[in-house]
Amino acid sequence: MRQLGGTELKRLHRSWRRKDSFRLALLLEDVQSPFNVGSIMRTAAALSVSELYVVGRTAAPNSPKAQKTALGTGRYLTWSTHEDVATAIRAVRDEGYLVVGLELADEAEPLAALDLRRDVCVVLGNEDRGLSATCLNLCDAVGYVPQTGRVGSLNVAAAAAVACYEVRRQGWASAGADGPAAD
Repeated sequence: MRQLGGTELKRLHRSWRRKDSFRLALLLEDVQSPFNVGSIMRTAAALSVSELYVVGRTAAPNSPKAQKTALGTGRYLTWSTHEDVATAIRAVRDEGYLVVGLELADEAEPLAALDLRRDVCVVLGNEDRGLSATCLNLCDAVGYVPQTGRVGSLNVAAAAAVACYEVRRQGWASAGADGPAAD
């Protein structure tokens, strides 16, 4: 076994990209650490996020610290800023997305149990407080990442990566994608 070279890697990613049939967006509500925002941006670029909605006191995606952590992947993303979550969610819905909050909440379902085989916008909240009550009430669905360890929650950037992958995984599964196609 050997690592893939540049051309092989591009072919592999292109074969999976062809299996994507749904759009994915992220909404960040008060994610204050520019390092978390930069990490989320890198994941977003890797998993073909269509749009990043930046709300409230979220660190600016073009800040030097976010850009450093994103390692130049910000050029593959578009984002818009919104003063409040209600305005942002209205914009998300106007674009045709299902709004799915990611939060450890009493009525939340395991993320894998939600039907995410459509255009989805995953909403992520503040590092300490999570999603606001207003935001939770505006979501179409709320999911969480089941955890079996002794730690009760994930870093917001790690949670974003898991959520983005789950949305893509469900899309690939519905398309019958069981592996990369030969080019």
